[in-house]
Amino acid sequence: MQVTGYELFAVPPRWLLLKLETDEGIVGWGEPIIQGRLDTVRAAVEELVEGYLLGTDPLRTEYHWRKLYQSGYFRGGPILMSALAGIDHALWDIKGRYHGAPVHELFGGHVRDRLLVYQWLGGDSPDEIAAAAREGHRKGYGAFKLNVTQEFRALEPPAVVDRALDRVAAVRDAVGDEAFLGVDFHGRVSKSMAAELVRRLEPYGVMFIDQLLLPEHGDGVAALAAETTIPISTGERFYSRYDFKRLFVDGSVSVIQPDVTHVGGISELRKIASLAESFDTAVIPHCPLGPVAFAASLQVGFCAQNVVMQEQDLDLHDPAS
Repeated sequence: MQVTGYELFAVPPRWLLLKLETDEGIVGWGEPIIQGRLDTVRAAVEELVEGYLLGTDPLRTEYHWRKLYQSGYFRGGPILMSALAGIDHALWDIKGRYHGAPVHELFGGHVRDRLLVYQWLGGDSPDEIAAAAREGHRKGYGAFKLNVTQEFRALEPPAVVDRALDRVAAVRDAVGDEAFLGVDFHGRVSKSMAAELVRRLEPYGVMFIDQLLLPEHGDGVAALAAETTIPISTGERFYSRYDFKRLFVDGSVSVIQPDVTHVGGISELRKIASLAESFDTAVIPHCPLGPVAFAASLQVGFCAQNVVMQEQDLDLHDPAS
């Protein structure tokens, strides 16, 4: 079997889908995208597929991953790893169809029958966020994540911190103490303000704080993590197991959120999850994109013991999703 062709489809609101074709009529789908850089990733996918993948055996997934990653003098980064991710999704899809099995069966089978997902909560005001949480809870969701704040200045008065906490309090009141609740700083909070916010989030039973600081200021996370009992998380802006390695060694986080569309696909996400398990670190895959990315991420979630839940930004109750 050989890869004979491909197509790329830009789909609103922000998806890029890849279709790989073979001479045996089996096709595979992937989702290569970095938010806000669709055309750039498209060009990278075209370069990798046309420059290497066409004419090769699609079943050699590990070989192709290493070839596409290691053959370049410049490696990694959001664009190349997201392009590689979509190609990897599609290759695994072809392999699963060829063998008549879901991808997680090719990894040794599932270790769970169900996987908890958390829903992202949108809204500008506490009332809007609480309403979204109540609606999600009515649909059966038991875990949620929200932005704790808009942009923070390097220093803010107490009233600004209070308004950020009002968002969290509104959601907790809406869904009760049985629901999981994660908050995301999105790297919008300075180190000087992060310590205060973390301290004041303690009473709300937060399951994790994500992106406490920007990745470029990651050396400050360990000190902040030592000041709280709330698990600290990061990872959606990391692009390979080598980026995550430092986190495991210094122990600055106890939860990671790698994204199957940004870390080089299913192949690399599985390796990251395995590496995290050896450091007793929980994995909650990040996935605010389309249905192909969500399906790809679930393949690792079902077969990795330390994947505790999965982000899900699609409305699975809406047939259009």
